[in-house]
Amino acid sequence: MLLGIDIGNTSISFGVMRKGKVVDNFSILSKQTKTALASSLDKVLSRIHKQYPLITQCLMCSVVPKINSIVIRYVQGIVDINVERIGKDIIVPIANHYHEPSQVGQDRLLVAYAAKCLYGTPTVVIDLGTAITFDVVSKKGTYEGGMIVPGIRLSAESLFKGTALLPQLKEFTKPKHLIGKNTKDSILSGLFNGYSAMCDGLIKQFQEILGPKTKVILTGGYAPLIRKGLPPYCVYDQDLVFRGMSMLVFGMKCFS
Repeated sequence: MLLGIDIGNTSISFGVMRKGKVVDNFSILSKQTKTALASSLDKVLSRIHKQYPLITQCLMCSVVPKINSIVIRYVQGIVDINVERIGKDIIVPIANHYHEPSQVGQDRLLVAYAAKCLYGTPTVVIDLGTAITFDVVSKKGTYEGGMIVPGIRLSAESLFKGTALLPQLKEFTKPKHLIGKNTKDSILSGLFNGYSAMCDGLIKQFQEILGPKTKVILTGGYAPLIRKGLPPYCVYDQDLVFRGMSMLVFGMKCFS
């Protein structure tokens, strides 16, 4: 069995995989004090080790380098396996056409590679997390680059911190009406409809460049929300990053 670890700016996700299928997943906050993070890691990894003692390999992808060492230390100490880092120990096998290839986050390359293998090309992957990334894979299967946009929660927090009277939202849902009749609904409508319209408009622009049959894959924490405002041909794959990790280890045969 394979343990995948995806360290993001908001959370650390753990995926337990068997033959390419994610059989279980866990998540903890990445923004914690060192003491709190250590406690969270101890609890979640002890639980994973107890439930899945047959895990023999671990891959880690991270965009928060400063906490890599503590995560690795706890995995090695509790699960007793070595941690292989994507981008260092394992290279994502996709041609990278960024002008400065090292500037591309390994998470972006990984989801692009996974989408290419699983859904075909050309492909646009929209990862709706703390930041929203658009990653483009050409018809030839090469990584071409994309876009980075502040995510939904970042925008909401910016509104709250930068204004005197706007409230801080605790949760984000699809609003019932386009025209908000109170402040909360107005903010929800702006976030949901604004980001949905942005994604929809950019998808159309990508399709003008790549072709009308371009696949669109959605992933990330806010994908289930925003997909409600997008065309039905947009595919939601919540486990795309972990499925990519499985392919790095086992190849496409793990999905056959």
